[in-house]
Amino acid sequence: MPEKTREKAPETSERPYHHGDLKRAVIETAQDMLREEKGWQFTLREVARRAGVSHAAPYKHFPDKGALLAELAMLGFDGLRRELSVSVARPAGSVRDALMTAGKAYIRFGTRNPSLYRLMFSGDADKGMYPRLDAAAAEAFAVLLGILERGQESGALRRNPVRGQAAATWALVHGFTLLAIDGQLLPKKVGADPVDAVLTSLLEGLEA
Repeated sequence: MPEKTREKAPETSERPYHHGDLKRAVIETAQDMLREEKGWQFTLREVARRAGVSHAAPYKHFPDKGALLAELAMLGFDGLRRELSVSVARPAGSVRDALMTAGKAYIRFGTRNPSLYRLMFSGDADKGMYPRLDAAAAEAFAVLLGILERGQESGALRRNPVRGQAAATWALVHGFTLLAIDGQLLPKKVGADPVDAVLTSLLEGLEA
């Protein structure tokens, strides 16, 4: 895991930022660097240079690199929540269908955004220090909770503590996503269609 970097804002400012939306420019540049460099070892100074702004400019919105990483992770959780919400907003089906669809949407999000996904769950994006990040993560998790609660109410799922079911479900799809990102899900190990097989096994353990 990359070491946590906490940079101090410089005491002197350079040229003022005159064009466009500074915060958005910094965020979008950092997102590009996160994707391209497959990690977040960059510094705020490098982000500023890439964005074409002064070295001091990013500090107008982010007191240190940790704050910028937290913003990126928060946006990641917002994106994950949207993906999950869209996946379950399609024409109503069974709870099994909803969980299968949401599980696949979760895995797809992580594998399409590997560096962002790792950042979202890293210690460098410290949820305890950034309440907005913690709230974004909770909102994404709430989509899963909603499906499980509906399943219990309908009798489709066992009436066990719902947060325990959610933790088990999350642990499985999270672990699967990381294995997929790391290229560990080789057909000779897990078969030709491991996503359906894994999610089916999960559902068999949840269903009444």
